[in-house]
Amino acid sequence: MTRKVRKVNEASRFSMKPATLAALCTLLAAPAAHAAMNFCAAPAMQASERIQADPGVKALVQSVQSHVDDQPKPRATLHTEGTLPHEGIYDQSVEAERDLDLMRDAALAWRATGNERYLRLVDRFLLAWTTTYRSSFNPIDETNFESLILAYDLTASALPVKTRNAANAFIAKMVTGYIADIDKQARPLKGTYRNNWQSHRVKLVAMGAFTIDDRKLINAAQRLFVEHIGDNIAPDGSTVDFSERDALHYVTYDLQPLVTAALAARRHNRNWLPERATTGATLADALNWLTPYALGTRTHDEFVHSTVPFDAKRREAGLPGFSGQWDPKNAAELFHLAARLDGRYAPVALRLAPTPPAWLAVCLPLPAR
Repeated sequence: MTRKVRKVNEASRFSMKPATLAALCTLLAAPAAHAAMNFCAAPAMQASERIQADPGVKALVQSVQSHVDDQPKPRATLHTEGTLPHEGIYDQSVEAERDLDLMRDAALAWRATGNERYLRLVDRFLLAWTTTYRSSFNPIDETNFESLILAYDLTASALPVKTRNAANAFIAKMVTGYIADIDKQARPLKGTYRNNWQSHRVKLVAMGAFTIDDRKLINAAQRLFVEHIGDNIAPDGSTVDFSERDALHYVTYDLQPLVTAALAARRHNRNWLPERATTGATLADALNWLTPYALGTRTHDEFVHSTVPFDAKRREAGLPGFSGQWDPKNAAELFHLAARLDGRYAPVALRLAPTPPAWLAVCLPLPAR
C-alpha cells in the first residue's frame, strides 16, 4: 500500500504541467533576489497592483520592455573625456554607454515585476560588457559604469555562475586598479587627484567595494572618501572645482558622485555625510554651500573666469550650460540623491524637479509625504 502511494506521488510530480512547473520554479527562486540588495532599496517581486499604481515603476518597466530583445554593443574602450561630439570615438562611446543604463533599468524592472525576460537582458549585457571592456582607469570615461555595478548589485544572486564570476572579477579589477593608481600618487594629492576626477574615482571604488562586499576594499574606499573631502572641499563648503572652473556645473559634477558613494556606504550602515576630514570639511558642508544657488536666492554666471581652456572650447562650440547663468535644475538629480541621505534636502529636490529620474524613483523612493 505504501509503495503504491509513493508511485502515484512520483508520477504526479513528473506529470506536472509545464506552466505549473515554471510557476513553482519562480516561487522557489524568488528569495534569492533579496541577497544582492546593497545600494538599492527597490522592492523585490512587487504585486502587479503596485506596478500599476506607481507611475515611476510603470514608466521604467515600459521603457525597458521596448528594449527587451536588444542585443548588447560592448566596446573594449570608451572615450569622451576632453572631446566634443563627433570628435574621436565620442559618438560611438555615448551610443555604447546606453547599454549601461539599460542593464540598470532592466535589473530594477526585474526586481519590480519578477519578469525573467528582464533578468535575461541583464545577464547577456553584463556578460558581454564584463568580458569585452578593458578599464582605462580614466574616471570621466568610466563614471557611467556605476550603472553596470548597480545592475550586478541587484541581480547577482539570480545570475548564472559564469556571468556572476565575470562581473565580480571585472568589478574587483576596476576597484583595485583605481585604489592602486591613487595610492601611488605623491601626497598631498594634486591636479585631477583632488578635483572632480577624484570624486568619480571614489564613487566607482565605493560602489564596487560595497557591491562585492570586500572588507579590505571597503576600508580603502572610506579612507579615500575622507581624504578627498579634505582635499576638495574647503571648510566653508566651496570646492576646488569652483575655484578652478568658476562654474556651479562643476560643483554639481563634483558632489553627485560623492553623494552616490555615501549612499552606497549608507546601505552598509556607514554614514559618510557628516564624516569630517582633518581640515574640518564635510560633504554636508558642500551641499549646504550649494543650496542657496539651487533655491535661486543666489545666482552665478558660468565659466567666466575658468582656468581650463577646454571650457572656452565648449562655450565656443555652443554647448548648453557653458555660458550664461547657471540653471538650478541642473542640480535636480544631485539633490534627489542627497534627499535619500538626509530628508533636509528633499524640499530642495522636489522644488527643482517634482519627480526624480525613473531609475531613482524605483531604486530609492522617498518616504510618502
